[in-house]
Amino acid sequence: MNAWVSAALIAAVAVAVVVKRLRGEPLNARELFAAPLILTGIGAWTLWKAEGVGVADAFWVAGGVLLGVSLGAVRGLTIQVFEKEGVLWQRYTGRTFAVMAVSALISFGFGLLAGRMGMHPQARPVQLSIGVGFLGEALVVGARGLMAGVPFAPEARDGRRR
Repeated sequence: MNAWVSAALIAAVAVAVVVKRLRGEPLNARELFAAPLILTGIGAWTLWKAEGVGVADAFWVAGGVLLGVSLGAVRGLTIQVFEKEGVLWQRYTGRTFAVMAVSALISFGFGLLAGRMGMHPQARPVQLSIGVGFLGEALVVGARGLMAGVPFAPEARDGRRR
């Protein structure tokens, strides 16, 4: 798949997720973890298939993954988790977007530093970066949901929630 098409599809999915969460949506465990795990898997596969990636690149990737999960976890702390209609819901807040902006700057700086230090360009798949960020967010939001003592929303069937 063309890199531009892939990037456009990833951006579209990310925007759709953000818009849904800005409005507020039922918190379903499967939906919470599916996209982050799929994006992380695609990114890891892309990294595995990349040519010219060495051991030093692996250390930069590990640092980037740790940073991405951490920034996503901080973002997860800003998300409103609440009960509605007897199940958990989530909603992005103004603080969530502030953390997103700061996270983007930090990630950009890390990527710039990694590139200047010689990290191979193919060792930085966008899918991996987005996936681990959303994974960090999902881990925190999921834990907060479990601690709330309210059931997660059921899975959607036929496009509707029960």
